[in-house]
Amino acid sequence: MIPKGNPIAGLASHEAAAQEAFEEAGIRGIPCPSAVGDFCYDKRRRSGRLRPMIVSVYPMQVVEQVADWPERDQRETRWFPPDKAAAAVDEPELKALIRGFRKPPIPVAFEQRVLPVLRSRMRRRFPMLGWFQALMPKQGRFFELFDAHAATLVAGADALARLLHGEGSIESQIAEIVRREHEADDITREVLQDVRRVFVTPFDRSAITDLIGVMDDAIDQMNGTANAIALYEVTDFAPEMRDMAGIIVEAARITAEAIPLLRSLGSNAGRLHDLTARLIQIEGHADDIHDTGLRALFAASKSHADPMAFIIGREIYSSLEKIVDRFEDVANEIQGLVIDHA
Repeated sequence: MIPKGNPIAGLASHEAAAQEAFEEAGIRGIPCPSAVGDFCYDKRRRSGRLRPMIVSVYPMQVVEQVADWPERDQRETRWFPPDKAAAAVDEPELKALIRGFRKPPIPVAFEQRVLPVLRSRMRRRFPMLGWFQALMPKQGRFFELFDAHAATLVAGADALARLLHGEGSIESQIAEIVRREHEADDITREVLQDVRRVFVTPFDRSAITDLIGVMDDAIDQMNGTANAIALYEVTDFAPEMRDMAGIIVEAARITAEAIPLLRSLGSNAGRLHDLTARLIQIEGHADDIHDTGLRALFAASKSHADPMAFIIGREIYSSLEKIVDRFEDVANEIQGLVIDHA
């Protein structure tokens, strides 16, 4: 089983799921308010009778597993990779949900910089090899660069969500976002150089520049949000802002799964369709959360006669909404590639 429980009065469904994850497994994290799906199972009541239940499953970015939790002595807790988790559960629909879930890549330094160095060393050792390579069609490193950029989106989204959820210092999380944005700029620059330099590209050159452009816009907007928070010295964030951060984490995770699938558009067209549909779905959910948060912010500013609080809060909401919009742009670019090439 996965941690689950009944609805909790006063909490939204994803908040109740996070509370159950803590009580049953000691997990603290950042839940996404948009469910990945539902499954059905028969719950045995104390009377022995079976009652059919429908469970909504929410993704959560784990921050930590604490040393002690309320129900530690009531069950055994284990971590599973997704394939083994799917094999361990009984419910067919839950198996499918787990199999369809991919963890994001672990963000690492931009290792692709090593490749040009290795090539230049090889050319110095074997001059004929360099001459031969010069005659061969060049395909660039587009897929590796796209993967690396997707990893910066995952890292930036994680830092932004931790910032809004009060995990770690605001300064350290902002510094992490800025660092990842600089990495993303370097990767984008390499992609654009390869577009101009190489002979053979996997897609139309305009499609490559458009895709890396909207990906870079997403992390640029994360950086803009962090800068606004630092500029206005905001330290307290509304629940709706935190929920939008959870959606941004999920959008980055989906993007990081989708990007490597571009290597084989034909065989991966179905999965890419599902992933881009999910991105578009959660963007609509983020719009609803944005509107709800703005209404609450306006009501609070009227009651406290504090128009500046509304102006600052509105800017942060707007910036968060733009991040999610950029991920929708990523979905649209990927859908265009599937239509053109699959």
